[in-house]
Amino acid sequence: MGHAELNHTATQSEEARVPTPLNAIALLVSLLAGIVVFLPFALNTSPLNAVMLRVPGNQGNWWHALIGAPFFLAFPMIWLRLRAFFSSQLSTPAERRIIWIAVSLSIFGTILVEAPFLLHLAGTSAWQRLAVLSLGLGIVIASATILFLRRRHISPTRACLVGLNTAYLGNAALCLIVYSSATGPIHSRSGWLVTMVIVWPMILEILWIFTRPSKTQTLVVVDR
Repeated sequence: MGHAELNHTATQSEEARVPTPLNAIALLVSLLAGIVVFLPFALNTSPLNAVMLRVPGNQGNWWHALIGAPFFLAFPMIWLRLRAFFSSQLSTPAERRIIWIAVSLSIFGTILVEAPFLLHLAGTSAWQRLAVLSLGLGIVIASATILFLRRRHISPTRACLVGLNTAYLGNAALCLIVYSSATGPIHSRSGWLVTMVIVWPMILEILWIFTRPSKTQTLVVVDR
């Protein structure tokens, strides 16, 4: 057995040892994120509505589509969580490639969404513009930098989870700030409220993955 096979086996074993309660909590958070796709985020408009350009006053455009699309990253999150419960193989290289493509497109979309704020064209206050840019882009830049520096210490599937959470959080932070002052009854912005709750465990998971010591690095490999 060579280095690659042993490292792959050790990585899978390490991931499988994630405590079941933590996996259950992560699955619950991902399921809630999936529900948010269909809940009204502001003005009775859900992320699904935004993607389909069904915005009040027929004002839907590319900006709304791009801001709604990253919420759909909840579904690959759910899929990875379920795999942790029911499959010995957490992900395949092809599946991870697809996830990273989705993550990259989402982050690129978030950058395009933030362009009006960067160019002072969004019509928001100075503090909102600063908060949107610092949180939206800051989360992505900080997470991507740490992930790159620790790439040898983080297993491929966990790296995918970091990517999914980061892309989701970058867009969610923007939405939470922009629509924080939206008016209307609670049921017309229930998605905003649920998102405000689930972003915190997502952030904690990223920190947990980044700070957890890698056991695969201590494995002594002997080729025969």
